[in-house]
Formats: sequence, C-alpha cells, structure tokens
Amino acid sequence: MILTTTNTVEGHKVTDYRGIVVGEAIMGANVVRDFFAGVTDIIGGRSGAYESKLQDARDTAMAELEQRAAALGANAVIGIDLDYEVVGDSMLMVSVSGTAVILQ
Repeated sequence: MILTTTNTVEGHKVTDYRGIVVGEAIMGANVVRDFFAGVTDIIGGRSGAYESKLQDARDTAMAELEQRAAALGANAVIGIDLDYEVVGDSMLMVSVSGTAVILQ
C-alpha cells in the first residue's frame, strides 16, 4: 500500500476514491520516564524515551490507517495529515487521516 502526504502519486492515476480513513493512537507515559525527561530538559539534550514513545504512537496510528484503507479495498492513501496532541497530564495522542484511493 502506498502511503503519502501528497495528493498525487507520480506515474499513477487515481481511478476511485474510497473515502476518508483515520488512524489514532493514545499512549500513556509513566512517572519514571517523565522524571528522566525532565532532567534531560534541564541539562539539555534529547529525550530518547519520549521520542521512542512518539514513534510507537505514530507507527500504531499509521498501521490502523492502512488497515482501514485496505478494508475499503484501497491500494493507497493520499493527502495524509499527522496531528499530535497532549491529552491530560501524561497522555500523547497521534491522529493520522487521509483519503483511501485506488491507483492505476
């Protein structure tokens, strides 16, 4: 399945639009990771724990998007948009949406 943020795929023609598909993932963080991320913020540098959690959430949301597109008979999702939100004090939400299509 082709997944792209663009509205077209070079060398392919959209022959059918199957609808909007969405994938979401909400991941919780834990107190230990929050503590070490806070220390990293104070002394500088990147928070590997949060980056890993963010990657997991993005992968989960993209996989869900792909499954929903496949269920509609699509072979691609175009115009993908990724959104990130913090929910409450310790939850991270990744939402991915796009248009499921059939490419020729």
